[in-house]
Amino acid sequence: MKDIFHLLKGGNKPSLLAGVVNLILGIIKGIAFVFTGNVAMFAEMMHSLGDSANQFFVFIGSALSKKAPTPKFPTGFGRVVNLVCLGAVLIVGILAYETILEGWKHIQHPAASTGIAITISVLALGIILEGIVLLKAAKEIVHEAGQTATIFTVLPKAFANLNHAKPATKLVFMEDTVATSGGIIAIISVLISHFAGWSAAEGIASIIIGVMMFYVVASVFLENARGAIGETDEDMLNHIAYLVSDDENIRDIQRLEVIKEGEVLHVEVMAEVDPTLSFAQVDDIRDHLMEILLTQNKVARVTISFDEDDGITNWSHIGERPDSLKTKD
Repeated sequence: MKDIFHLLKGGNKPSLLAGVVNLILGIIKGIAFVFTGNVAMFAEMMHSLGDSANQFFVFIGSALSKKAPTPKFPTGFGRVVNLVCLGAVLIVGILAYETILEGWKHIQHPAASTGIAITISVLALGIILEGIVLLKAAKEIVHEAGQTATIFTVLPKAFANLNHAKPATKLVFMEDTVATSGGIIAIISVLISHFAGWSAAEGIASIIIGVMMFYVVASVFLENARGAIGETDEDMLNHIAYLVSDDENIRDIQRLEVIKEGEVLHVEVMAEVDPTLSFAQVDDIRDHLMEILLTQNKVARVTISFDEDDGITNWSHIGERPDSLKTKD
């Protein structure tokens, strides 16, 4: 039990915060829907409850992914977070379908809702709380990218670095982007319905929110499916290839793999060295490379092996030298 609590402390904090906030919002929106009958409020309630459920799952999955390797699972548990995210987005997909279906029913059979003050107040509260979580997730993404940002630049920088974010953080950021914008769309639809008398606007808003939810499902599902299988990080592959080849004792690289394992990277290198080097010299080369590679961003495990130089070039760099390394030329 103590080990479980220790692991949970290392879980993705934005996921936990988002789970709590969305649970509270889902309950509040559900109560508001009962009193007002507003279909846009129903869509927001479903969205909040779905987000809450999967974000709690993601928090637990991100914590379990940090469990140390065991003899039975020697490569560790890094991909657990990808599997959990896959399950989480399926929940969102089901709720997105229900949201679109309810919106379509409302368009076919529009009914005027009541309690506009309650509806607007609850939706505005949701936008504020979801916006706070969104900013928290954005700051986490910028931090993971090794950058700094102000409150005015954090969102643009988060979008720019979204592909480099941890799976759990990216899921929270995307879901809360949809939740915040969905709240704004819902308010607009309520105002149109109330003042223009066009009740179908709420149904259209519900469908729009459901479609945005499906976009999150598709994007996150595909990314985590690749992660669960074992995807190469192409940028880090190129980066590490240059780091290894920069060592004057390395003649060639026979094989290099940089595999995403959940939130971290595992690196495997097979390099060629001068066959006249002693075992002690080769061991020093290995220690030097290990020290360099383990300091790279997100690299958690490195395996290095050597073979004698066969005079044949096996490795060709896949891209230009990263800017961060050009000063070493």
